[in-house]
Amino acid sequence: MKGDIGVIGLAVMGQNLILNMNDHGYKVVAHNRTAEKVDEFLQGPAKGTNIVGAYSLQELVDKLESPRKIMLMVRAGDVVDSFIDKLVPLLDKGDIIIDGGNTNFPDTNRRVAALKEKGIHFIGSGVSGGEEGARFGPSIMPGGSPEAWPFVKPIFQAISAKTENNEPCCDWVGNDGAGHFVKMVHNGIEYGDMQLITEAYQFMKDGLGMTHDEMQSVFIEWNKTELNSYLVEITSDILGYKDTDGEPLVEKILDTAGQKGTGKWTGINALDMGIPLTLITESVFARCLSSLKDQRVEAEELFGKKESIVEGDKQVWIEALRQALLASKIISYAQGFMLMREASNENGWDLNYGNVALMWRGGCIIRSAFLSNIRDAYDIDPELSFLGSDSYFKGILENSMSAWRKVAAKSMEVGIPMPSMTSALTFLDGYTTARLPANLLQAQRDYFGAHTYERVDKPKGEFFHTNWTGKGGDVSSTTYNS
Repeated sequence: MKGDIGVIGLAVMGQNLILNMNDHGYKVVAHNRTAEKVDEFLQGPAKGTNIVGAYSLQELVDKLESPRKIMLMVRAGDVVDSFIDKLVPLLDKGDIIIDGGNTNFPDTNRRVAALKEKGIHFIGSGVSGGEEGARFGPSIMPGGSPEAWPFVKPIFQAISAKTENNEPCCDWVGNDGAGHFVKMVHNGIEYGDMQLITEAYQFMKDGLGMTHDEMQSVFIEWNKTELNSYLVEITSDILGYKDTDGEPLVEKILDTAGQKGTGKWTGINALDMGIPLTLITESVFARCLSSLKDQRVEAEELFGKKESIVEGDKQVWIEALRQALLASKIISYAQGFMLMREASNENGWDLNYGNVALMWRGGCIIRSAFLSNIRDAYDIDPELSFLGSDSYFKGILENSMSAWRKVAAKSMEVGIPMPSMTSALTFLDGYTTARLPANLLQAQRDYFGAHTYERVDKPKGEFFHTNWTGKGGDVSSTTYNS
């Protein structure tokens, strides 16, 4: 009996996905560039299962039923291209290659087009949930060649996480790089969520002078509210974890955050598409700032920086902070969906935003209770341009506004950096302001560069230039957007 699917790459994610597939009755053929890794897997975690090994790509191909389905769980970039180049001569038309890594979506666009010419189908699939998710149910976001989806769908939906209504957290996203784009936005929102939580933690620790046990209790309570989410849950675990000496382990971790690029890609795409992804981009910059550890230590001494204690009723501040965190989190998701909407329109993907929310409801890192409310919002209005306009989320934003402003103002007053939480508030203020000062900005552009402007008392699309000094002449630039 031949295998249902082959998986190349036996790092932790690859191994766990294979074991997950085996648990659901699928026969998997496992391959790795180093034969020792295949043997270790077969004699270790895969021992006693129906998983079989392949020690060459030819053997892998030969052991799979047609159409062959081969999933790459390898490092994104050149390694994926290298395996594709080696696999193509061994495959038949109609066979399917799947990239399950964190790939930048333009690479997936390119691979779908190139393989289509050879008669090979290609799926670029985001997989979220870490090691545990891969083993017991991740969120899976496939896109690429639509012809391939019916053959992969049963496997992916079987191994994916399930909602409380037993709905699979996996569905077809769209053509070409749509799946990897949605996974990229997922990771961008993840950056934002994590930064917001760390800002709340610093406000409690440095501003309110709370102990780690007190902060852990707060996050446990917050997880019983609308903030219920995987990241809030693990934060409470982290704050309660003690090192061997009984002290909180988190305070012994160097305060320099790493990143693998997906948050940066999200920000770059937002800039390219003209979407104000302010909160998520600030979260990326916050990681960049954290990496300047030596400079920060010197600057603190140079400026004599000291954070002031936040005065007042601690419980009142904790509730205000909860509301500020919740409102900011809504903006993080709202901006992410704005970016997906623009990308969908630009690329013709026809994304189903309710389905995206469903895919993120379980298994993934940003899974949270209010994703069900996001799904409901897009079920009511599939063309919803701003998540905050939905009645449920609008209500939360309005009810949280006073507390949100209070926290933002106090953080600036006492010197606690909260770049993402304050940028979220500033974004909403700008988004809900009918007239912004861009009229002055456009006048400046016309003054120094003759970039022209539109007038409020003239039809939209009619452009004007003013000789502001009487010396510049009447010739205008042909480019309105510089």
